[in-house]
Parts: sequence; structure tokens; C-alpha cells
Amino acid sequence: MALDFEQAFTERTPRIVNAAKLHRSSARKKANAFLVEGENSVDAAVSTGAATDIFVTERAAEKFAEIVTAAGYMDVYVHPITDRAANSLSDTQTTSGLFAVCKPVLWSAGKILNGKPKFLAVPVETSEPGNAGTLIRTSDAMGADGVIFAGETVDPLGSKVARASAGSLFHIPTARDTNVKDVLGKLRAANLQILATAPQGDATLDEVDLTKPTAWLFGNEAHGLSPELLDAADIRVKIPLRGRAESLNLATAASICLYESAKAQNR
Repeated sequence: MALDFEQAFTERTPRIVNAAKLHRSSARKKANAFLVEGENSVDAAVSTGAATDIFVTERAAEKFAEIVTAAGYMDVYVHPITDRAANSLSDTQTTSGLFAVCKPVLWSAGKILNGKPKFLAVPVETSEPGNAGTLIRTSDAMGADGVIFAGETVDPLGSKVARASAGSLFHIPTARDTNVKDVLGKLRAANLQILATAPQGDATLDEVDLTKPTAWLFGNEAHGLSPELLDAADIRVKIPLRGRAESLNLATAASICLYESAKAQNR
């Protein structure tokens, strides 16, 4: 589609200013919208109908012509912008020049559980955006039925989380519930076995029956799961480490557990 880059939006244009504010959680809540950047995220936002506006530089319009054209067919407003405007919208050192303002895509935990999931990822008090996005992406790749962020976690609609999810935020049902006890109650009511990853487990990963509907609890990056949450789980599960490494980081541990669940569910 033809765009007039001679009249491109600058960083001072109200639409650009308002879009840039969406990097703040309070602004996202007020506007009921969020901002994503990059090929994977914008493509997923457009194809799933979540995008309302696209902002694109002249160079990006050439590079991502298929996405821009698809956005036009989907009645998404496409706005040409200057390179300086792109820098004001981006939170990366090198911008892709392609952005989308999107409608919120978060589900409620109850809605996810009403779908009778076979296995879920439940990150608890996740604070690192990159890990949160990777968990969403891995859960999507493994065929999990949803991700429920429990406790005071990073906002799944933050731009860094969305970028790390590589578009999966728009594909897999994702929820956020700050009340961890309430989440646990909903998991039990949905007849899910609750498994918690722990260095000192009741059983190793290969000893657990993963053919049952399962919710995996994954702890905070720095301090893991609290003793109370470990006690609340049905089984504390240890991942056998056969090399010399003392531990695994959050994203790696989650990937291994979700892979084993996917294998058991599809056996």
C-alpha cells in the first residue's frame, strides 16, 4: 500500500507521544492498549486482529511490506513515521521501525481453566521481562493450554515481555492474577495436579505421572518458590542434574518441564 512519507508522523505528533507512553503500565491501563515492536510481534498482532494502529518507517515499510499490506486489508490504521519518531517509540538500541498499538489480549485465569486444560505454566512472582516472554513462547511451542502469571509479576503486556515472546503472546491464552492463593484454589477446582519445581523434590521429573492434567508452578528468578507454595503443591519435582552444574535458570527449568508434559500428553 502507498504511504506518504513526506507527511510522516514525527516524534512530537500527539499519536506518537501517546503511543510512546504505552511503555508505562499506568498508561497502558488508562488507554486500555499496549505497544509492541518488531516483525514477529506486529505480524501476530495483525493476523490475530489485536492491532488497531501500525507505525512504520519508510525503510521498514519496504522490509516488512507483507505485514503492512496485510494490516491495510485488516482495516488497521497504518501511519508512516520518521526515523526519529521510531526511536522515540522504541525501547531497544536498534529499532526495527515497525510498531503496533494493540487491544489488550490477556485472559482471566477462570476463562483459561474453563477450557479444561491438559497442562499449564504458572510462573509465580516473575520479575524479569525476558524470562516472562520466554515462558510464554516456550509454553506456546510446547502446546500448553495457557500461562497464568500469579502474584506480583511483571506485566505480560509490557513491550519487553511481548518482544521476548516473539508473537506467542497473541497465540496462547495468557492471564495475570495477583492473588496466588486464589490461583491455587482455581487450579484445584479445575482438577489439575499442582507440581512445583524444587531443588529438593519429592520425586524426580521422570517419576511423575504427567499424563494427568497438570499445572506447573515456576518460582521467582532470585528466590524460587516460597516454602508455603512448595507445601501447597501436590508434588515437589526435582529435575535430575547429571553434569556438574548446580542449578538451572527459570527459563531452562520451565522448558524441560513443559517439554516432558507435552511428550506425556501426546504419547
